[in-house]
Amino acid sequence: MTREELLAAIDKKYLDMGQNPDIHLSGLLHAEPMKYWDFIQVDALLGLQTQRTQLPDEMVFLIYHQVNELIFKMILWEMQQIAHTENILPEKFVMHLMRISRYFDLLSNSFEIMGDGMEVEQYMKFRDTLTPASGFQSAQYRKIEIASTELINLIDYRFRATIDRETPYLHAYNNMYWQVAGNDHKTGKRSKLMVNFDAKYKKELIAWMKEYNTINLWTKFKQLPREYQNDTSLINAMRHYDHTVNISWVMHHYHAAAKYINSEKGSAEATGGSDWQKYMHPKYQRRIFFPALWSEEELENWGITNLEGYKTLK
Repeated sequence: MTREELLAAIDKKYLDMGQNPDIHLSGLLHAEPMKYWDFIQVDALLGLQTQRTQLPDEMVFLIYHQVNELIFKMILWEMQQIAHTENILPEKFVMHLMRISRYFDLLSNSFEIMGDGMEVEQYMKFRDTLTPASGFQSAQYRKIEIASTELINLIDYRFRATIDRETPYLHAYNNMYWQVAGNDHKTGKRSKLMVNFDAKYKKELIAWMKEYNTINLWTKFKQLPREYQNDTSLINAMRHYDHTVNISWVMHHYHAAAKYINSEKGSAEATGGSDWQKYMHPKYQRRIFFPALWSEEELENWGITNLEGYKTLK
């Protein structure tokens, strides 16, 4: 744009808002230029790390999980753009799905930081100070799952027969697959981990279920015109996302956790007391966002024969 065109565009922008453009230009004259540290809020960001012990590797654990939560926020940002776009075209659907998958690839590849970046002895000491807190309590990750698929696909497979479209959201929430891991397998009672999580996020997550009931990624896909649903690039992007989240990322997490929990200095129990192997391994929970996009053989062997990859459709 020329200088004249730019000034005309600024005039139009503020006049359309009922504002005097000259006042805004005057304010710009006296404003300080943007600085990197102000835009990123570096001081605030670097002030968010508060250790509970003096063990150096606790800082690695703390910052790593904070970075994860920031990536989860980026993922939710992309999901919202799919969910809230009416008459979305396959190209836009694919673009955002591939962004999300790349974010999860980043998370998957980063598990070496956890797997090889902490001394087991230090971890086994500071982890006790975090009890009953656990990464299991990430509400953003629960939101990602809910925004990905229909609730029936997140229900513990043993209770899916009790769920239908008329089921109250509270009943669905109480039967989500991760609720089982929230029980103390020694006593059978509700764990403190889950009691705390419900107190903080239960209402918020039920509201999120309601919002995404008809605009989650799977429902959004099924609402597309048939020709769009048959778009190979879109189907492959959906399958790639499903595999990336529910097999690849989960297994990277699984192997990183195993290095500590199964070590000679570790224990067989995860933070919060969950049965981590049956909770995490995809062959047990069989979390699948888009079941109709997989063959019967692929579904039957989920998390068994397709750990390393999946077939791209031609």
